[in-house]
This record gives sequence, structure tokens and C-alpha cells, in this order.
Amino acid sequence: MVETKSDQFLRIKDVSTAFKINGQYYDAVSDVSLEVNHDEILAIVGESGCGKSTLATTIMGLHDPEETKISGEIDFEGTDLLKLDEKGYNQIRGAKIGMIFQDPLSALNPLKRIEDQIQEVMVYHTKMDEKQRHARVIELLNEVGIVDPERTAHQFPHQLSGGMRQRIIIAIAIACKPDLIIADEPTTALDVTIQAQILDVLRDIQKENHAGIILITHDLGVVAETADRVAVMYAGQIVETGSAAQIFNEPKHPYTRSLLRSMPQRDNENDDLYVISGMVPSLQKMPKDGDRFAPRIPWIPVSAHEAHPTMHELEPGHMVRCTCYQNFYFPDQVKEGAGNESN
Repeated sequence: MVETKSDQFLRIKDVSTAFKINGQYYDAVSDVSLEVNHDEILAIVGESGCGKSTLATTIMGLHDPEETKISGEIDFEGTDLLKLDEKGYNQIRGAKIGMIFQDPLSALNPLKRIEDQIQEVMVYHTKMDEKQRHARVIELLNEVGIVDPERTAHQFPHQLSGGMRQRIIIAIAIACKPDLIIADEPTTALDVTIQAQILDVLRDIQKENHAGIILITHDLGVVAETADRVAVMYAGQIVETGSAAQIFNEPKHPYTRSLLRSMPQRDNENDDLYVISGMVPSLQKMPKDGDRFAPRIPWIPVSAHEAHPTMHELEPGHMVRCTCYQNFYFPDQVKEGAGNESN
């Protein structure tokens, strides 16, 4: 009989992460609430600087407590991670939560062979002997699609291609079969063919281990192919959440709609891509109140935005921040029909 697990095992509630700059704290993540279930991939999307990676490293407990201020609750299988000390976190990192880092070359030790780096997490978290660990390394390398695992195990990172290094990072992350995998831009800088292979590996791992995966990316094409649910993040806040179908077929928040419209479309006869005006505000210039996306859509009246935007449920599972979506339209579209436009 296959062992079943309860669906929800990670609950993030009102989490904020602030960094100290010149003696003052500035929020990079503001009051974020999310849930992650077993057997699903939750994608967190948004431009660079929106706080996606900061949220990931907050979950992993990788911030210097002298330089950061973190509040809220991260309930992981009944334990509030934010109340753990370093020793407590070390029992969870690698064993229960694995992380695939954005840059595999900097994440790997250039002076250690691949096998030693994969075995390290097993030495810390398991009672395997050397023979068992070696067998597990070969099994993992096969699992992530390495063609010659015995040879690769004895190589150094600089001897491998970018796609192979990314596979090694995945092998390290899943070595102890964690319940949660955080993948931070796992396909960045890889060609399209390798991207597809890496995504296939992640899907296979999810199904085999019943893992929950947080996929952090700015690539909406990757999200469309991979994610079960999507959380759209802007300026440290979640602005919309829903199933992949809800987000792609019925996007509501102006930022979500702007992101989707900026994607290249095969059936678009116009060669010009939509460009979102402005930039994500820096930490020191982050607005304390109001809709943080409002300055980038100045044609929408101020009265359309909530003074203190909150999340509203549109239908089961589909949430959007602020009511400004009701008045949003693109300037080059007819305003009267824009409320029904999805792109």
C-alpha cells in the first residue's frame, strides 16, 4: 500500500524580511502568505528584484540575523522554521528541504569531486556507509539524466557543462528525498533543449517522491509548462495567486496582465513586444502604503487603488490584491472592452 501524506505541509503566514541598510531596515518581502502542498509545483513569478529569491532564502534560514529582521510564521510539517536556531535548521536543510541554487558554478566547490559533494549531505543526514553512499550517488546521477555517472562522479565542476552542473545541483538537493524542493531559477542561462530536460527531471522527482516544489522564475513559458499553481510577486508582495489555468486564462491584477502581455506570442502579427514602463522600486524607495504597482500604470486614476491593498478572493483558489483590476486597461486598447481582456 502506498503511503499517503497530508496535502498541505508548508504554510507561510505574514512573512516579512527586511535588510539593514545604513542602520535602517527596509522590507524586501512584505507580509507574504502562501501554502505549498505535496505533489504540486507552486511557481513564484515576477521581475528581478521582486523578492522571490529573498523569500526562498528566508524559508531556508540563510540570512544573517545581524543584518536582517524577519517576522511572521513559516509552518513546515508542524514546526515554525523561524523559531529554529542554526542547529535546528541544519537538521532540516538537505534532509527535509532541498534547494536548487540559481548559479550552479558558484554553488559547487571547485576543489571537490562531484561524488564528494553529493555525498556530503548523506554523510550529515544518513547512516549510510561509503559503499551505500557511492551506490546512491550513481543512482542520483542516473536519475537526473547524467549519461556516464561513474565518470562524472570523479570529475570536478569545471569539467562539466552548464546543464550538467545544474543536474548535479539537483542531485544534491534530492539526495535525501526531501519533502520540499526550492528551485531558484533552475533553467537560467541554459538553452531551450536543456531547459526542457531539467524541467522533466523536476516533474519526475515531484511524482516519485510526492514532493512539493517551489519553482522561482521570471520565465512565464516555463511556468505554463510546469506549474500547478502560480503566485505572482511584485515589490515584495504577492499580488495574485491561482491555478496555472486561472492565472494564464483569467489574469486580473494589472501586473499579472502586463507580464503576460509582454510574452512573445506566436500568433501576434505585431513584432513589437509590450514593455512595462518603469522599474521595480529599490528597497529604500519602496512605498509603505498604497498599490506598489500604481506608479507604473499612471493612466489608472488614484481612486481606483485601495489605500491599503488587501487580497480578495475572486473564486476558489484565485486571489488578487487591490480592486484596481476592475478599472485596468491597456492604453492602446479600447477602455470600454478592456475589462474583459486577458492580454
